[in-house]
Amino acid sequence: MSFTHARRLAIETLLAVDVDDAYANLHLPKLLATARLEPRDAAYATELTYGTCRLTGRYDAIVRELTGTRSIRDLDPPVRAILRVAIHDMLALKTPPHAAVDQAVEATRYFVGERATGFVNGVLRAVEDTPLATWRERIITGKDGISHWYSHPRWLVRELSSALAAHGRPTTEVVALLAANNTAPLIDLAVRKGDRGALMAEVPFPLRETTYSPVGLQMKFGNPGRIREVRRGAVAVQDEASQLMALLAESTPVDGRDTNWLDMCAAPGGKSGLLAAAAVKRGATLRANDISAHRVKLIESTLSPLFSEVELTCADGRTIGQAQPGHYDRILLDAPCTGAGALRRRPESRWRKRASDLTDLT
Repeated sequence: MSFTHARRLAIETLLAVDVDDAYANLHLPKLLATARLEPRDAAYATELTYGTCRLTGRYDAIVRELTGTRSIRDLDPPVRAILRVAIHDMLALKTPPHAAVDQAVEATRYFVGERATGFVNGVLRAVEDTPLATWRERIITGKDGISHWYSHPRWLVRELSSALAAHGRPTTEVVALLAANNTAPLIDLAVRKGDRGALMAEVPFPLRETTYSPVGLQMKFGNPGRIREVRRGAVAVQDEASQLMALLAESTPVDGRDTNWLDMCAAPGGKSGLLAAAAVKRGATLRANDISAHRVKLIESTLSPLFSEVELTCADGRTIGQAQPGHYDRILLDAPCTGAGALRRRPESRWRKRASDLTDLT
C-alpha cells in the first residue's frame, strides 16, 4: 500500500521547514498548485501540515517520553517529520490508528528506507496504546509541561506571562493565549485590483467581507490558488491587520508633495502590493526595499507580474535617509519583530526566535 499524496506533501513541507528554514505558508501552496489534488485531499494536506506545525512541541515531547531520546534532533529529519504527522493524524484528526501507522510506515520506506520502519512502527503503536487525556496528564505535569503541551518555547511562555502580569491580567490567562495560538485561522484575502463584490460572486467557494478592511475577504476553507485572480496577482493571501497597516500608510494626510513612497522593510511584499495598487491610481511611485537579497526576491515574486513598475532595492534602511534626504513623502516601516502576534498563521516561526533576539530586534 502506498501512502497518500496528501501525506507526502505534508511531510515534504515539514521537511523543508525543518531542514531548509522554509515557510510553510509559502512552500505548501506551491506544492498544492502542481499536485492538483481534489479539494478534500488538499484540505487534508493543509490541516496535516499546519496542525502539525502548531503542535510540534507536544508531539516531540511524546516521542521523547517513548524513546528516552534527550533531543528529537537525534532522529533523522524525515523520521521526525513522519512521526509528527502520524501523531497529529491519530491524536488530533482522529484517523484510525491502524491506518495512520500503516501510512507512516509506507512513508518511512519512501523517504528513508526499510531500516527505520520498525522504529517508526514501534513508536506509533505505543502512541496508539495511550489515550489523549493520559498524554496530556503525563506531559503537562512534567517539567516545563505547559510549554511542551501547548507547543511554545519556554522563553515565549515566560514573556507572555510577564506581559499579562504587567497589564494586571492573571498569569493563568497565558494558557488561553497559548491555546488560541494553536487554533486554525480563517484565510484572509486582499483585493489589490478589481471589485470585491464581483469576486465574491465569481469564486467557487463561500467568501465574506472582512470586518474592517474595505478590500479584504475571508474564506473558511478551500485552496486560494484555485482562484484565478490570486494566480494572476490581483488578489493575495494577506491578514486583515496587515491590510489595514498598508491602507493607513497610503491614506494618512500629508502636507505638500505626495509622489514618492517607500516601503522600507518590505519583504515578503504583502503591504507593498496594496501600496502599489494605490500608487498607480494616484500617480505616485513606490520603492520596496529590504536588507536581504533573498527577501527582495520574495517581494518580486509577490508583486509580479501586475506591479512591475515598483522599484525593488536591497539596502540597509538606516542609510536610506542619508542617501536620499527629504526624498520620500510616505514611508511605511514594518520593522523586523518576533512575529509572536502571527503564530496562528505562521506556527513554525515560534521555534525560530530566542529570548536574546528581543534585544537585537528592539
